[in-house]
Amino acid sequence: MNPSKCAFGVTSRKFLGFIVRQRDIEIEQAKIDAILRMREPRNIHEIKTLQGKLAYLRRFISNLAGRCQPFSRLMKKDVPFEWDEVCDKAFKSIKLYLMKPPVLVAPVHGRHLILYIAAEERSVGILLAQKNDEGKETALYYLSRTITPNELKYSPIEKLCLALIFAIQKLKHYFQSHSIHLVSKANPLKYVMTKPVLSDRLARWYLQLNNLRSHMLLKRL
Repeated sequence: MNPSKCAFGVTSRKFLGFIVRQRDIEIEQAKIDAILRMREPRNIHEIKTLQGKLAYLRRFISNLAGRCQPFSRLMKKDVPFEWDEVCDKAFKSIKLYLMKPPVLVAPVHGRHLILYIAAEERSVGILLAQKNDEGKETALYYLSRTITPNELKYSPIEKLCLALIFAIQKLKHYFQSHSIHLVSKANPLKYVMTKPVLSDRLARWYLQLNNLRSHMLLKRL
């Protein structure tokens, strides 16, 4: 431990681009300003730079994969780079979101967590939240990912299953010490658990979900 890099008796500390406090964490303003000052990308390299900056903040941004979806076609080979109105709208929407980003809180032991899952055509989004002492829901973590070409064939309920499995894989350490209230438009647990014949994919999902269903309560949107 290097004493010159330690801080004692402080209530907050800048660390790797974030401001960390005992009960919460937020993005350092310099990280936000670096994105807000960016001009619209004019080539693939600048798109990758933007995506890299956003990926570093992904736990703070709701459905980042969905927000960045308009940029994905610009990354394809042999496709002319054309920054159109859809891309511009997405870029401005991300900047607007970052003008007032969420502060993420640490979970309180002994209090259940709330897991929101949603599936769009080409992305899945997740929010892990918890109620504070005043009964207001506060965000702990945002997750999202793009749906692959093979996964585009999934039904809407299977895409919700995909979102739930993704959440379990990424947030396992939260689930191991808290009960979960799952909030979703449909019941992915019931879909997998009551399927009379399971494909290889559904069988894998069954094994992952079976360990959690005893302390997961569904609430429909």
